Amino acid sequence: MTSLTRYHRQMLLQGIGETGQRHLREAKVMVLGCGALGSVVADLLARAGVGTLVIVDRDLVELTNLQRQVLFDEDDVAAARPKAEAARRRIAHINADVKVVSIVDDINQSNIESFAEGADLLVDGLDNFDTRYLANDYAVKHGVPYVYGAAVGTSGMAFTVLPHSGAGSRWPESAAGPCLRCLFDEPPPVGTTPTCDTVGVLAPAVGMVANYQVAQSIKVLTRNFADLEHSLMNVDVWSQQLMTLDVSKARDSGDCPCCVHGQYDWLEGRAGTRAESLCGRDAVQLRPAGDDGVTDLESVATRLAGHGKVRKNDLLVQATVTDSGHDFELTVFANGRAIVKGTDEIAVARSVIARFVGA
Repeated sequence: MTSLTRYHRQMLLQGIGETGQRHLREAKVMVLGCGALGSVVADLLARAGVGTLVIVDRDLVELTNLQRQVLFDEDDVAAARPKAEAARRRIAHINADVKVVSIVDDINQSNIESFAEGADLLVDGLDNFDTRYLANDYAVKHGVPYVYGAAVGTSGMAFTVLPHSGAGSRWPESAAGPCLRCLFDEPPPVGTTPTCDTVGVLAPAVGMVANYQVAQSIKVLTRNFADLEHSLMNVDVWSQQLMTLDVSKARDSGDCPCCVHGQYDWLEGRAGTRAESLCGRDAVQLRPAGDDGVTDLESVATRLAGHGKVRKNDLLVQATVTDSGHDFELTVFANGRAIVKGTDEIAVARSVIARFVGA
């Protein structure tokens, strides 16, 4: 490794110094998803001197990504390069001291514990709620900080989970706060939240949320726990609105099944979307883990209308969409079940549903 000279301006900051910089160098951070948020996060953490980045993403670089996903270029598009691998290649030219582990895969219940093993921090660059709640479960169970973030349209939000881990954690119990489920007990129903592919996204909104996430991450990694923000940050860059909602007492005033009662429903497979390839049909079925899924079919139909002909009745919505040059037929049912025809790969089906329906 080279000296710390390249980080001189950062080490001048109160709260970092040489000690904090060495903490960064020794740290291992898992970036969950390397799209809009994740690419900015990975870029800035590499420049800040984080020693090891584990970047997990299931998708390939596409031309429409380049408007906001800062680690990629047209060569990555032409090569149909996986985002995790493209990020690894780019970071090697930004900071050769940073070790990057690229994993091209779908993050799910069966692999998150192996992917995140040894990580000091999880940072959210995801596009779906199932995986966010899975990450929250992992973070609380293993006492690993998790920085949540989301951006769509011209707005976004972020929040830092510093779990109540008891004796032996790197931070005092007084610094710990609520988890994601303290704020939002359940994810929103399928089809009720906008996605970048249905309403668009403005790059500065992504940048503001990702930069906030990285600032919070650096505080965690340099042990500046007293300076962490325990509010839910909301920003809209188009209407110039910035709001912080104090949620520091959300755990105390609630009855969180995750961080209070130790129920890890997503991590243990009791919640979230279940998936299966449909034999001989070139299709994947995705369904809620419970039987009480509810989907706003009208909202789903409205969003899909911008991508082609939509057929709707009281039971389902059908549409054909194009993703990465491939056509997929989507069927979304009122109980939250969905069938993606045009692939037998579960990761591809999850990606298509997350992008065009929202999950």
